[in-house]
Amino acid sequence: MSTIEVNGQSLEAKWYGERSGAPEIVMLHEGLGSVSTWRDFPERVAEATGSRVFAYSRAGYGASPSVPLPRPVDYLHREAIDVLPGVLDAIGFERGILLGHSDGASIATIYAGSFQDHRVRGLVLIEPHFFLEEINVAKIRETASEFHTSSLREKLARHHNDVDNAFEGWRSAWLNPDFAAFDLRPELAHIRVPMLVVKGEHDPYSTLAQLRVAQEETYCPVEGVVIRDAGHSPQRDQPEKTLDAITSFLDRLLHVHKEAAAAR
Repeated sequence: MSTIEVNGQSLEAKWYGERSGAPEIVMLHEGLGSVSTWRDFPERVAEATGSRVFAYSRAGYGASPSVPLPRPVDYLHREAIDVLPGVLDAIGFERGILLGHSDGASIATIYAGSFQDHRVRGLVLIEPHFFLEEINVAKIRETASEFHTSSLREKLARHHNDVDNAFEGWRSAWLNPDFAAFDLRPELAHIRVPMLVVKGEHDPYSTLAQLRVAQEETYCPVEGVVIRDAGHSPQRDQPEKTLDAITSFLDRLLHVHKEAAAAR
């Protein structure tokens, strides 16, 4: 495990795989995630694609510094616009894919819709949030209750140095009434790279409306894959199916753009 310096902060970071000349993959974790919550998935992605994979913990998560609370309701936009460019520069990112899960997928969407960055050749979005749904709000309220009444806090503490900061930063932002205006359709309309949207069949945080809005609002190609018998984290519930969807998408993307051959 190592760190990168971005905007005066040391962020927890880790590389997987060896530099091979293939496009690199930058992974952006979920709203309660960190480097460690990815488990072995980054390593498996690196092995399956032949690409070097980079993961980091955003401020407020994992072993990265805590953040002032409450988080602003536009914190996902700030992560995408103010922080992610520094991350990409710090690691010497030259060409590759942004792969995000949940909040991380939203951050990848905002970045690609805000910057015409020639280095980003495609997006893999696992359970992205493009707008707020009532099912999302209801599940977050339920999770907030579980944090105080079940073993959830203990489980999350395995992945976060300051688990209360991580959880409250996420909970308070998403349940803020002003967050109801969250809508990434303008960003979707400005994305100019191919996208893969992966959703679990039984995701309790969002519906297939998220996939439909991406297909309706985006001018670039959008592929959608629904993973059966999976919830909000298909990469954990059905890792083989999720990995197959990702490698197939990258194979097609790299073949069409003649970037490099993805090594299975």
